[in-house]
Amino acid sequence: MILAAGGGTRLYPLTFAAPKAMAPVLNRPVMEHIIGLLRRHGVTDLIANLHHHPERIAAHFGDGSRCGVSLQYAREQEILGTAGGVKNVAAFIGDQTFLVIGGDDLADFDLTAMTSFHHERRALATIAVMQVEAEQVSQYGIVVADDDGRIRSFQEKPKPEEAKSRMANTGVYMFEPGVLDFIPAGEFFDFGKQVFPLLLEKGASFFAWPGAGYWKDIGNPRELLDANMDALAGKAGLAPPGVELSPGIWAEGEVETDGAQIQPPLALGAGCRLDEGSRVQNSAIGPGAHIPAGASLDGCVVWEGVEAPSISASAAIFAPGCVVWA
Repeated sequence: MILAAGGGTRLYPLTFAAPKAMAPVLNRPVMEHIIGLLRRHGVTDLIANLHHHPERIAAHFGDGSRCGVSLQYAREQEILGTAGGVKNVAAFIGDQTFLVIGGDDLADFDLTAMTSFHHERRALATIAVMQVEAEQVSQYGIVVADDDGRIRSFQEKPKPEEAKSRMANTGVYMFEPGVLDFIPAGEFFDFGKQVFPLLLEKGASFFAWPGAGYWKDIGNPRELLDANMDALAGKAGLAPPGVELSPGIWAEGEVETDGAQIQPPLALGAGCRLDEGSRVQNSAIGPGAHIPAGASLDGCVVWEGVEAPSISASAAIFAPGCVVWA
């Protein structure tokens, strides 16, 4: 299940008119990268919960066949929370082991290894964890686990001075259907604040899998920009779409760059135009976007179809109707 119902309030104003799962990384919605990760590990029977601008996600992905998966949707009239949303699709889950991942996660985890870990320990619940910096612990659920991975305590977004470790919950979960018994039906319920403390209280088989590889929660504009810069630098396990025109400069379809000064790394979407007299480097330029003469962009992300202003900018996101300096 892909959790894609949230309003993305921390990404405002970028998500006023779009769900956070549609925020672009290398000119693809972040949810498309999630689906690619799942498909690579043989997970092809998917469902996504929707609430904020649900039509944008459904129109882009359809039934999932274009991405090589089968994708269904569960629309929530009222937000049910991370766990409540999962309980709502219990009929889809049935009696199978199932995976839950956030619609705004960018990850390159070995989900096959996570599955083996989960089954070897006969776990009811397994969460992927990664170590974060001490000053970041207040952004995440923090886990203390023994040498075998069994979770002994869980703190939801503790103050740095109160954190018992720096192992952070990534929001990538593997469950047995029995975990649904811990979630009431038809009401808001959260994994970090409610389900995980219940699992510990009941002594359930609850484990932490040490994720290796790349992971980023794209919750705010800075994280969205960083994810794009990481992907451009080859750190996120993603290949830029299209063909490599010259070292580090990738284009998908026809693009216009004659007279523009361009420097790698650069991802250019189909139909984008970079006018003579513009300068662009270390950026992702979306399909159909236009960079006019006099614009100078360094470390920027330009969304699909956006007409950028003729300004100098670094570390900025150009979206429909707004520019956000991250």
